[in-house]
This record gives sequence, C-alpha cells and structure tokens, in this order.
Amino acid sequence: MTFLVDTSALIHLLRDKTGRVAERYDQLVKGAPVALSRMTEFELLNGARDEKELSRLRKLLAGETLIDIPATAWNESAQIVFDLRRRGTTLMNVFDCLIAYTAIQHDLELIHDDTDFERIAEVRPLQLHRFRSKK
Repeated sequence: MTFLVDTSALIHLLRDKTGRVAERYDQLVKGAPVALSRMTEFELLNGARDEKELSRLRKLLAGETLIDIPATAWNESAQIVFDLRRRGTTLMNVFDCLIAYTAIQHDLELIHDDTDFERIAEVRPLQLHRFRSKK
C-alpha cells in the first residue's frame, strides 16, 4: 500500500516535540511509500509564518514525493461537492476534494485528520486512515 498524507495529519508530525506522534506514524506506514499532493504542498507553504519557516518547509518538501493533481480532478471534484450538497452535506474546505480525487486516481490510502474526507468517502471509494495527534 502507498499512502497519501494530507496536511491535517502532516501538521501533527511537524508539531511533534516528543517523538510519540512520529513513532505512531512510523508504525502505521511501516516503511511503505508515502507521497503528498501538490495541494498539500501549497497548504503547507501557505501556512508559513515567516521566511525562516517558509525556507524550512521548502527544504522538507524538496525531499518528498509530490503527486500532481490530475487534469480531470477539477471537474470531478466539483461533481463530488455537488453530490454531497444534494445529500445536504457541506464541506469545510472544498479543496479537500482535489486531494481525495488524487488519492482515488492513484489508488492511495489517505492519511488524514479531517472530517471532510470522511464525508467524501460517503460518495466516493476513498481509502482512509484517520491519524490524530493523540490516540
């Protein structure tokens, strides 16, 4: 299994000062390939508080496998939002659909800590693993 790690889970790792979260993450992935979407790259860089943090994040991302968002993702993601709205479900961040669609297209299990992905999985075959900072 290959994993796609969402920003919501990655933040837990980046903020981990104890090493316990990283240990749980390592147990989960067990050395399997891990990737990030270009949307996660954007979200991380967008959240940088200053030049030093921006530089640190760029260095971190340079060592990661980054998966481009497929061209078909824009139209299909809009369809996911539409399908959910018809069911009465509103997402907090519609851009999560781009990440979810990328995971589906590449047959990746999505590691996340975001209820939007659980909502998307109600209407699409999304493989999920909820990863929280604390058990």
